[in-house]
Amino acid sequence: MPIPGHIDPVTVPRPAPAREDARVELVGLSKAEMREALAAAGLDDKQAKLRAKQLWHQIYNRGATGFAAMSDIAKPQRAWLAERFTIGRPEVVVAQVSTDGTRKWLLRTVDGHDFEMVFIPDADRGTLCVSSQVGCTLNCRFCHTGTMRLVRNLDAGEIVGQVMLARDSLGEWPSQPEGRMLSNIVMMGMGEPLYNFDNVRDALKIVMDGDGLGLSRRRITLSTSGVVPMMARAGEEIGVNLAVSLHAVTKEIRDEIVPLNRKYGIDELLEACAAYPGANNARRITFEYVMLKDKNDSDADARELVRLIRKYKLPAKVNLIPFNPWPGADYECSSDERVQRFSDIVFEAGISAPIRRPRGRDIMAACGQLKSAAEKKSRAELDRIAAEKQAALA
Repeated sequence: MPIPGHIDPVTVPRPAPAREDARVELVGLSKAEMREALAAAGLDDKQAKLRAKQLWHQIYNRGATGFAAMSDIAKPQRAWLAERFTIGRPEVVVAQVSTDGTRKWLLRTVDGHDFEMVFIPDADRGTLCVSSQVGCTLNCRFCHTGTMRLVRNLDAGEIVGQVMLARDSLGEWPSQPEGRMLSNIVMMGMGEPLYNFDNVRDALKIVMDGDGLGLSRRRITLSTSGVVPMMARAGEEIGVNLAVSLHAVTKEIRDEIVPLNRKYGIDELLEACAAYPGANNARRITFEYVMLKDKNDSDADARELVRLIRKYKLPAKVNLIPFNPWPGADYECSSDERVQRFSDIVFEAGISAPIRRPRGRDIMAACGQLKSAAEKKSRAELDRIAAEKQAALA
């Protein structure tokens, strides 16, 4: 279905491929799509409906990775299913664990493209940072992922598969609503989720389905760099919490560090935030703000941030993120004292502004550091890619 209105064209050179063995991947299909796939394979409508219900429960509630252990399905039927369908996970290329307990996985798609996923454990929660694209079409100057080319969108199965793989690693099957280590999901990994809207929406609907993975929409946050035309649709069709990568409060600085600002400026972005469906004091919009030394961290910047939030009457909190360095970065992190002063100014205005403690820095798993370990480019090549992206946004 075409998206109405002015939407940025985003080139995706490679669609998700079909499997060489022609089997149909069940992970990522909705209940209706699963029934349709079974019917297309030869089952009558009654059988397709029954098998789809059984498969849905086995895959999303019990974490099945194959058909052999599905004891509620007769053995001949299991063999028939195995010939025609598969229940996949992304391939794990490398799994790392930080000294602070953060876990990072380098994953690979069936067509050989790498992307990353991170799990951040805390005392009262465990948050999975999920990727939506291989690479990124944006060029946020402080972000390591932004130096990559966009290869392609991840499909719904590859997005849901990250959650299921994390559940595998944490031993959290069968799916239980309480006592999970993996309690929260943030769509803050590689890529811009709103440039892969359909797949992100379809994946999150599966994640939120009460008969399967059963994660509450209140425990899911979607982050965008400010794709304004898609924000209202995200609120209406997905309905999860919204985070906005703001990072600056003036046009000059945001144009530099978040080039998408040249298309959708700060005022336009904040108007879209004010109109976001479901936003209220109980479900505040989170503004992500990476602290860059002598760039966006002054007292004046903090006061302007307060002014903008008040101007648009936004139910908001601000996450202050110490800049996480990466090889070739043009910026430095603000001092601890400067970050604290910025936080104090915003807090004194009655707006929550916690300082996010960096996690997983030693394995390049912190915010803004994600990048495929297989992606090796020279500084000149990175500069050329950045110039191409800048030209495309002009």
